[in-house]
Amino acid sequence: MSKLATDHGAINLSQGFPGFDCDPHLLDLVTKYMKAGFNQYAPMSGVPVLRERLAEKTKLCYGVEYDFEEEITIVSGATEALYAAVTAVVKNGDEVILLEPAYDSYAPAVLLSGGIPIYVPLRLPDFSVDWDLVKSSITERTKLIMVNTPHNPSGHVWNQNDLNTLAEIVQDQDVYVISDEVYEHIVFDGRKHLSLMTHPILRERTFVCGSFGKTFHVTGWKIGYCLAPKELTKEFRKIHQFLTFSTATPLQYALAEYLENSSRYLELPLFYQDKRDLFLEGLRQTSFKFSPAEGSFFQMVSFGHLTDESDRNLAVRLTKEIGVASIPVSVFYQGKTDHKLLRFCFAKTDRDLEMALEKLAKLSF
Repeated sequence: MSKLATDHGAINLSQGFPGFDCDPHLLDLVTKYMKAGFNQYAPMSGVPVLRERLAEKTKLCYGVEYDFEEEITIVSGATEALYAAVTAVVKNGDEVILLEPAYDSYAPAVLLSGGIPIYVPLRLPDFSVDWDLVKSSITERTKLIMVNTPHNPSGHVWNQNDLNTLAEIVQDQDVYVISDEVYEHIVFDGRKHLSLMTHPILRERTFVCGSFGKTFHVTGWKIGYCLAPKELTKEFRKIHQFLTFSTATPLQYALAEYLENSSRYLELPLFYQDKRDLFLEGLRQTSFKFSPAEGSFFQMVSFGHLTDESDRNLAVRLTKEIGVASIPVSVFYQGKTDHKLLRFCFAKTDRDLEMALEKLAKLSF
């Protein structure tokens, strides 16, 4: 959809990346470390000072301690973390539970390891987890459950009951968990992100995957991390070593220094809530139906009451005729299930959001 947006000069609210630059100070820090000669390979697990800062951040945000030497690994993007974690534990014939709609890298990673994806749909309209369905999907071959909160594409955020129920399900099973938490600092309306690491049962069997790119508006840097218990980290690093080996050195040192000021991530929810609210106010002038996103920088809208048109066709038409690009939510389902939903990314400049909303208000069916 991004290419289609470019081809037709549309405002791109499809792909999930910020439409604005990062803090200039962060760029200055990268330049500083480049000029200081930090341009050779970083240690495979990440530069120690960044892993230390990440351990401190984790303790501050979640009250959980990780050993920066043996339980924290810096990687080339959260997608690499997800892939390495899957590959570390999934073997041929293992079943992996995927809650869909799901980010599109999950299933390919499972299949490349010889695993069998078991698709469990989230409940509509709020995209909460049907835990009875999850429990009934577990068999003696289940090796892994992949979860995502805040959720892409729906913006749903887990609560404490979700963590407790998942813990009850896996505590007597030989089942691991991968938790995709790249939007951990983008939650709204006073909610708190409840990382799976905060539950003692889950902490001992979970790979928590995060993203500096999503948090600090530098998705093009492809830099993320994985937090996991010592024994899981050993297996994770065996894969990471032969995927990318290490991640850009000056970026790591720059992020380590940047993390010294906690307000740079603690204030992020308010920054994105302002953008979400601006976008919602404009959506109220359209014919779409929606529930405000609880987290992430995505907002879904429903159009089934307006037309029988497929979500893919509508997304293409919006891009070509109206000049606003979105993502049809059916692409997040293995069977391309069409619930008549579109996903918009509101991590854009206010001006771009306002122009997009003006265009959407003129849409007719």
